[in-house]
Amino acid sequence: MSDTVNPTAGGKTPRSAGKALAGQAGAGAPPETRGRTTIADSVVEKIAGMATREVPGIHSLGSCMARTLGAVTDKVPGGRPSVSRGVKVEVGERQAAVDLDVVVEYGVAIVDIAGDVRTSVITAVERMTGLEVVEVNIAVDDVHLPDEEDDEETAGRVQ
Repeated sequence: MSDTVNPTAGGKTPRSAGKALAGQAGAGAPPETRGRTTIADSVVEKIAGMATREVPGIHSLGSCMARTLGAVTDKVPGGRPSVSRGVKVEVGERQAAVDLDVVVEYGVAIVDIAGDVRTSVITAVERMTGLEVVEVNIAVDDVHLPDEEDDEETAGRVQ
C-alpha cells in the first residue's frame, strides 16, 4: 500500500508509478525476496531417499517388485542405482508429504527405526528445501534376514 496523501488536504504529493513499485519487488528488496523458487518432486524424493538410507537398520527401499526391477536396470550398462526408489512425494508451494517403502534389517525395533527415519527425513527435507514436511508415511515391506542374499548379488550362477 502506498503512503500517499490527498494533496488537497495539504499533505504529500502523490508518488510516481515507478516509486510505488519499490518495495518487495524493487531494487531495495532483499535478494531472497526477488523471484520465485520451485522445487521438483524428484529433488525432494532424492533428499528423502538419501536421508532414509542413512538410518542404521534400513536395508533398502522399494517394494519387492521395485527392488527386483531396480536390480535388473542397475545391471544394464550405463544404468545407475536409483536413490529415489521406494520414495513418493507430494510437493506443494510450502509443504511436502513423503511416502516410503522400506526393508528393515532383522532384529531392529520397527517402531524405533520408523521414528528415526521420520526424524532424518523431516530434518533433511526441511533444512535443504525450506518446505514444511507435514507427514512421513512408512510402509515396511520386508525384513532382511542375515542369511539372505541381496537382490543385487544374484546376477547369475556363473561369473
